[in-house]
Amino acid sequence: MVEIIQSLADLKASNALAANQQAAPVHIQKLDKQGRAYATGKRKNAIARVWIKPGSGKIVVNHRPVEVYFARPVLRLILNQPLASAAREGQYDIMVNVCGGGLSGQAGAVRHGVSKALTYYEPELRGTLKKGGFLTRDSRVVERKKYGRKKARKSFQFSKR
Repeated sequence: MVEIIQSLADLKASNALAANQQAAPVHIQKLDKQGRAYATGKRKNAIARVWIKPGSGKIVVNHRPVEVYFARPVLRLILNQPLASAAREGQYDIMVNVCGGGLSGQAGAVRHGVSKALTYYEPELRGTLKKGGFLTRDSRVVERKKYGRKKARKSFQFSKR
């Protein structure tokens, strides 16, 4: 429907109406048939598929307990950061399939996936997790090796003679 604006008051009213229609997006809960939230997390070359559901706080990575798969405590700390910042430790069971990259990249991918899955399960946590930087995908990847060089940037010693 085309609206004809004939005065400044009509223009002001139409601008107010347009501003009300462009309000912030409302985030809704996204669950599958089993009542789980699913998200994909990425970091370096690692990709983590994460399912989250209410439970006792059991975390399983590639069909193994998290203490076995991520043996270093630092990696488990990275994994639990979003849960700690949202004060949801021990409230969700998390199942993860992760592949690619090394252990550090995989831990970062799982952290990203857990954060996204938390926002899908509880949309009101989005502000807290976004403020902590957990929803942002870390886009840094390894630079490729160039031909004629030893590594990505390392070159042979320069001599003027």
